[in-house]
Amino acid sequence: MRSPQAGVLPTQAAAELPWIIEARGLRKRFARAWALRGLDLAVAPGTVVGLLGPNGSGKSTLLRILSTVARPSGGELRLFGRPAARDMGPIRQRIGVLAHASGLYGELTARENLHFAARMYGLSVSDQTLVAKLTEAGLRHAVDARVRTYSQGMLQRLALIRATLHDPDLVLLDEPYTALDAEGLSLVDRFLADLRAAGKTAVVATHLVERSLRHCDRAMVLSAGRAIYDGPPAGVPAHVFPAALEEVT
Repeated sequence: MRSPQAGVLPTQAAAELPWIIEARGLRKRFARAWALRGLDLAVAPGTVVGLLGPNGSGKSTLLRILSTVARPSGGELRLFGRPAARDMGPIRQRIGVLAHASGLYGELTARENLHFAARMYGLSVSDQTLVAKLTEAGLRHAVDARVRTYSQGMLQRLALIRATLHDPDLVLLDEPYTALDAEGLSLVDRFLADLRAAGKTAVVATHLVERSLRHCDRAMVLSAGRAIYDGPPAGVPAHVFPAALEEVT
């Protein structure tokens, strides 16, 4: 069998892969502090994982490694069946990321930000389609406003659209409910429900435990860089929450 062309991932459907994410013994160290301490994680296609834990537990660090933005200090990571350290360009094309920093361009309008993102992904998306997405996210009134004038909640809505504009196979969301009003919270609820209904694979780091777990197939609780629970959302032991989620209100 011929090996795939360099720089091109195999066209095997995501649903046929045994694991979208396969991490073994992931470690990450910053100076003298360990953010991750030997974490194992295997996520099957179509699984939505709720990533829980207090600030400093390693959630954001794990998402940065899974997005290939950061490299682990040790351990092994495979994404879509491939070593994450290889073919990073094609791998990143299949990942959508919502990070703490929006990465949006303040001097561009919402419409312009999305057009720019589409070009970066090599997509041909009509202006009508982009405006429809903005309207669905409650941003129709601000389509042509410069993003630097947006509130934090509006930025979060726009960043969610951009994160999934290219229809990624893996979606990584770091605190998607941040700075949203009641309408925005419902929007994220629908967004997560749609991801799950579409059979997408997602990892969602959040402090809104009860709300987010309604849309998750699995929960992983981190504490000091280690997983202290990994299983069904309904099965998270009650005694785990006070210890692992002490900063959650």
